[in-house]
Amino acid sequence: MESIKEIFKIGKGPSSSHTMGPKKAAEMFRGLTPEASSYVITLYGSLAATGKGHLTDVALLETLQYESKCPTEIIWKPEEFLPEHPNGMRFAAYDAQGNLILEKVYFSIGGGDISETGKREPNKHIYPDTKMADILDWCNSHNCNFWEYVAKYEESDIWDFLNERWKVMKDAIERGLDEEGALPGGLNVRRKAYSYYQHAKSYQTSMYRRGLMFAFALAVSEENAAGGIIVTAPTCGSCGVLPATMNLIHTCYEYSDKKILKAMATAGLIGSIIKENASISGAEVGCQGEVGSACAMASAAVTQLFGGTPSQVECAASIGMEHFLGLTCDPVCGLVQIPCIERNAFAAARVMDATQYSLMSDGRHMVSFDTVIEAMKQTGHDLPNLYKETSQGGLAFLVKNK
Repeated sequence: MESIKEIFKIGKGPSSSHTMGPKKAAEMFRGLTPEASSYVITLYGSLAATGKGHLTDVALLETLQYESKCPTEIIWKPEEFLPEHPNGMRFAAYDAQGNLILEKVYFSIGGGDISETGKREPNKHIYPDTKMADILDWCNSHNCNFWEYVAKYEESDIWDFLNERWKVMKDAIERGLDEEGALPGGLNVRRKAYSYYQHAKSYQTSMYRRGLMFAFALAVSEENAAGGIIVTAPTCGSCGVLPATMNLIHTCYEYSDKKILKAMATAGLIGSIIKENASISGAEVGCQGEVGSACAMASAAVTQLFGGTPSQVECAASIGMEHFLGLTCDPVCGLVQIPCIERNAFAAARVMDATQYSLMSDGRHMVSFDTVIEAMKQTGHDLPNLYKETSQGGLAFLVKNK
């Protein structure tokens, strides 16, 4: 299993698969073709279907046409899916005479990662275990927490790495709370974070905390929708859940930064297990792989912060994902706004419910985390393509046609 560093990437929104991934692919291809005079890029499947709403063309043109000073043509083929993965793109480079220099196919496989095969490469693995059951056994036999398992196998700079991501998360919340007005893209969705933050102040105790959490999640998700700098956790579309819950704990319960970083390490481990055994790509398994994964990650992190045992942490992660099974990815107009932004806020609320529920138990439950993730993968494969980031079904279809 790969490093948790692959879960937490800093970049511009609104989509890890459709913005950050294509930009990375363009940078890779540009490095292979420094002599190119022009480029042609063909986008396939869900990458083409919602690419404009996700600023895929902007990311590609910034990298090739503007930075490399090479004319770049983008061809959109939303009805054509490459067999390896729904997010396929074909790059072609030409010399000054129009002769083909190189052609290469890349796939954006989720979380900003790029593959030439449509599958995750096995050469980045640093963890010996890939299943929660084995990691839980290690924690119980060594009387350790999940963050200690992470520390055992990650490089020594992992805490500096996580601290940098924590700062970016807090910055995104601060910027999001400071902004008002409509988000770009044409839907005229108005930012709500500042309003929710102000309303939260009129409440007391639990309602105050829940209002703050809504505001924090909205702030990050709105920043992402506007193309701002965020941290994938595990994706851009689900980037508001973990920062909202961590900042709530940090603000209202006065947990130290050191405790927050340990919780983030546990969250990263949960995300890595999901990524290894299923998918975090909305184009591959629907929104259950994005918001569902984020909820599982944050549920584990908060349960650890509140003193949960490894078994209770595993239970919380299971709950966090289990009740998002089957969630479709149906962004209206291909924008990461409706229903994506509100889903982040409600997933953050569900994190606190999963935490309380698991802490009231002894951690034993019938359906293991590994089984839930296996079910998520199977459910995702069974979903029709129109419910997997194509904007052809669900809310996207109904809102467009009303």
